Amino acid sequence: MIWVTVFIVIIVVGAAVPVLHERGRQSMTPDLRKQADGKFAKLSAGQTHFRWSGGARGPVLVLVHGLTTPSIVWNAITPALTGMGFRVLHYDLYGRGYSDAPKGAQDMGFFTRQLGDLLADQGVTQDITLMGYSMGASIVTTYAAANPHAVARVILVAPAGIEMTEPLFERFCRMVPVLGDWAHGVFAAPRARRGAVKPAPLAEMQAFQLSRRGYLPAVLASRRGALSGRLEIAHRKLGREDVPVWAFWGREDTTIPLSAMGTLVMWNRAVHNDDIAGAGHGLPYTHADALAAAITGMMRDSD
Repeated sequence: MIWVTVFIVIIVVGAAVPVLHERGRQSMTPDLRKQADGKFAKLSAGQTHFRWSGGARGPVLVLVHGLTTPSIVWNAITPALTGMGFRVLHYDLYGRGYSDAPKGAQDMGFFTRQLGDLLADQGVTQDITLMGYSMGASIVTTYAAANPHAVARVILVAPAGIEMTEPLFERFCRMVPVLGDWAHGVFAAPRARRGAVKPAPLAEMQAFQLSRRGYLPAVLASRRGALSGRLEIAHRKLGREDVPVWAFWGREDTTIPLSAMGTLVMWNRAVHNDDIAGAGHGLPYTHADALAAAITGMMRDSD
């Protein structure tokens, strides 16, 4: 009988580990937000951290980051984008950076509402250039397909929603209820810390996010929602609506394979593609200069 009791205690304690870990993380507070550059907008699902870069005039370029790293991921390329004459709007997706982390599903509708809410809050309505990285590329694709007449062009960087290589651990957590949640709550943070080889500012931000409540549940919710399907219908609609789409790929990307370029062309033959030599999935910060040069070249060719 004692062994049954011990076994039950072990099960209960083990099940509680991820819950205790999450409760031990810090909530987003006004004091924490004071260290953020930029401003905050109270949107339909919570506070969203955003900032503008560039001059007071010029065409608006909205940057949407990916699954794990917030808007700081664009810092290396932003000076080049403002140098092209854009007014650049950065923001943190819910659950990342300094934005609120509301509970619940995180599908495409969840993220496109945040984008639409922020654009409305900032009075941005027409001729928008949307630039998304990884999961952010899925978000801007979906938003542009729903609002084609408000979008001047779409720029995709290592875009998700086409083909993706998913590690076994992430696949297990995404697909298996309960046990997947438990495994993600226990092991995702140590795995992220071991894999932190990014430049110092990004590594510091990743450490901050791992210490805040709501971040890891948001990542898992996004894997199960926003990253769970392919966006063939949205890409085909962009082609039919003649929305210019430029796509940039890392030639050595092991997360979004270069073969996805061919799939995208099958969906939208008007897409302009370019691949960056030597770049992996982190090309916005590892190959910012090459990416900026490629974007400049496409802008020149489109004039």
